[in-house]
Amino acid sequence: MRPEARNGNRIKDRAEFKTKPRPLTFSADATVAEAVAAMTERNYGSVIIVDADDKVQGVMTERDVMRKIVNEGRDAKMTQLGEVMTRDPRLAHEDDDVVDWLRIMSNERFRRLPVVDGEGRIKAVFTQGDFVSFTWPDLMHQATQIGKATLSRNFPTALIGGGVMVYTLLMVVVLGVVL
Repeated sequence: MRPEARNGNRIKDRAEFKTKPRPLTFSADATVAEAVAAMTERNYGSVIIVDADDKVQGVMTERDVMRKIVNEGRDAKMTQLGEVMTRDPRLAHEDDDVVDWLRIMSNERFRRLPVVDGEGRIKAVFTQGDFVSFTWPDLMHQATQIGKATLSRNFPTALIGGGVMVYTLLMVVVLGVVL
């Protein structure tokens, strides 16, 4: 089941989607050492493993390297990506809903989401940070609305409290001048 976009929240309509560099891709028979060298050079946290048609087969992250290569004492120069990649990762389509994917990523505890076109070819990799940048303005707006509603609902109390504060300040000033 794909979370299709509602209200214009499609992934491909996000500024981040349009400006993202092409994902770092390798075939499954490339070595982990080759992928790590490219990740290091480009400062990427993952590589996408694709077939000859650019369709996603798997993902390898820095965490995979730590757990499946370093921790197991494997030779990165001899180990192929296909041996250590996360197979069949969750894939978003560029027309899917941004907020739905943020929720799914949070609930399922993964941080990188390959985004594919209608043909299933890799287009981008979104991170939770990309999605948070989308929701942050909405969260600020909601907080403002809640603040306004709370203030208007408690206006008499706020007015009395404000009046007491002003009276107290005036008394301090008057007494300070008199003394």
